[in-house]
Amino acid sequence: MRNICVAAAQFEHRDNDPNYNLSRIEALAEQAVEQDAEIVSFHEGCIPGYSWIQSLDKQQLLEVAEPVPDGPSVRRLCDIARRLNTVIMAGLFERDADENVFNCYVTVGVDGFISKFHKLHPFVNPHLSPGNGFQVIDLLGCRVGFLICYDNNLPENGRITAMHGAEIIFMPHVTGCLPSVMPGRGTVDRSLWENRDCDPVRLRQEFEGPKGRGWLMRWLPARAYENGVYAVFTNPIGWDYDTVKPGLAMILDPYGEVLVESHALEDDVVVGHLTPDKFERASGRRYLKARRPELYDKLVQPQASVTLPGWKMEHQGK
Repeated sequence: MRNICVAAAQFEHRDNDPNYNLSRIEALAEQAVEQDAEIVSFHEGCIPGYSWIQSLDKQQLLEVAEPVPDGPSVRRLCDIARRLNTVIMAGLFERDADENVFNCYVTVGVDGFISKFHKLHPFVNPHLSPGNGFQVIDLLGCRVGFLICYDNNLPENGRITAMHGAEIIFMPHVTGCLPSVMPGRGTVDRSLWENRDCDPVRLRQEFEGPKGRGWLMRWLPARAYENGVYAVFTNPIGWDYDTVKPGLAMILDPYGEVLVESHALEDDVVVGHLTPDKFERASGRRYLKARRPELYDKLVQPQASVTLPGWKMEHQGK
C-alpha cells in the first residue's frame, strides 16, 4: 500500500430518483477531489435509494435494477469519474441476463468501469440474490476489498477479506436509527430532522447516542482492529423511505481508531490520509499470523444461512 487520500460521503438520497442522486454524487465527489481525494465512496444503494424497495415484487424490482456495467447509471458514474479524474464507488441494484437481481457496489475510474461486488447477505427484499464470493482488487497501488452493510456484522467476512490481502475495506451501509428492540435503540422522529437548522442539539444527541454512533462504536472499530485494516464507512443521512438515517461517514485506521468522521447534519464528505506505516504495528496483523486453522472445523460446517435484521420489514408482514 502507498499513501492515499480517500473520501467517505453521506447524503440524503431521494427514493427512486437516480438522476437527483447522481447529481449529489457528482457534487460531493467534486468537493472531495478539491481536498485531494483519489477515491470517493458512497453508501449502499445510493443511486436508486434503498429501503423503499422492500415491498416491491420481482417484476417491480427488475424495473428498478439495471445492467452493470452497461446501464445508464454506471455510464453516468463513469462520466463523472472521468471529468473529476478520480475513482468513485457507489451502490445500485443490478439485473443479470437470467433476471437475478443483486445489491451491487460498483467502482469506476477515469478509464471507465473497474469492478462490481454483490452483497453477500441481502435481506431488504426477498427477491434479491446473494453474492457468491469475496472480492479484493488492486486499485491505485492499494489492495482494496468490499463488504456491504450486513456483511460487516459477521466477523468471518472481514477476516476472509483481510486474508485475501485487503488493506482497505470499503463498507457502504444504510443503517442506524432503526426500530431495534435493543436497549436505547429505536427510530428518530422525522420532525427532529426537519427542524435540524433551528434545533440541531436534539438531533445530534439522537445521532451520536445509542441509536447511531453509539451502536456503530460497538462493532465497527473491532472490524478494523481485529484485521489490521483501514475501514471506510459510508451511510445516508436524513429521510430514507420510512426512517431517518444518521450519516456519520467515517474512516477508521488499522488500530480501530477514528481517523476522520462527519458530525454534519447534512450532506457531507470527509477525507482521510491513509498511510502504510500503521500496518507494521497493528495488532490485527499479528492476529492473522497467530491463527490455528486446524481448530476451526466448526466454522466451515454446512448450515442453512438465514439473514434477518433486528426489526420487521414490510414483506415479512405479508
